[in-house]
Amino acid sequence: MRIIVGITGASGAIYGVRLVQALVEHGVETHLVLSPWAEKNIELETRYSVPEVRSFAHRVYEVDDLSAPVASGSCPVHGMVVAPCTMKSVAAIAHGYADNLIHRCADVALKEGRTLILVPRETPLHQIHLENLFRLACAGVVIMPPIPAFYFKPQTIEELVEHHVGRVLHRLGIENDLVRVWDNRGDK
Repeated sequence: MRIIVGITGASGAIYGVRLVQALVEHGVETHLVLSPWAEKNIELETRYSVPEVRSFAHRVYEVDDLSAPVASGSCPVHGMVVAPCTMKSVAAIAHGYADNLIHRCADVALKEGRTLILVPRETPLHQIHLENLFRLACAGVVIMPPIPAFYFKPQTIEELVEHHVGRVLHRLGIENDLVRVWDNRGDK
């Protein structure tokens, strides 16, 4: 399996970082594209350096390299996740404005009928945000905002991140034990 991960400049860079790690841990060939603001937020918000995050992936592409193999529909890819996804990227993808490699890869996923998952990290959402997200959902994009679940009584931020990353993996068809399954009897 080959998955592209785009990390954009929204707060919540750890979602993308942990997703790359989890994909690799589950034997998935992972291709990474970081926006300039994603790199800044990795440094500001996480304990990782940008070179370290780049080293987690099998292949890394520059965001302005529209000649990268993953920019073409002929490149065999199973899907793409943008985590976190800025509203700028949501707007670009919703309107087919493929001005960088993250947006182009998302555009290719749409045109090729591949799984595309966006993890938008913004609040509150105004009408234009919602219209763009709705437009994408109507086109088959999976919208998975990192809304925390509390039924498993998380004790740390890491547990919340792990749970959401596990949900994304499940949506990609990757079995994992990062998600604690709901059990109304209180069992974990």
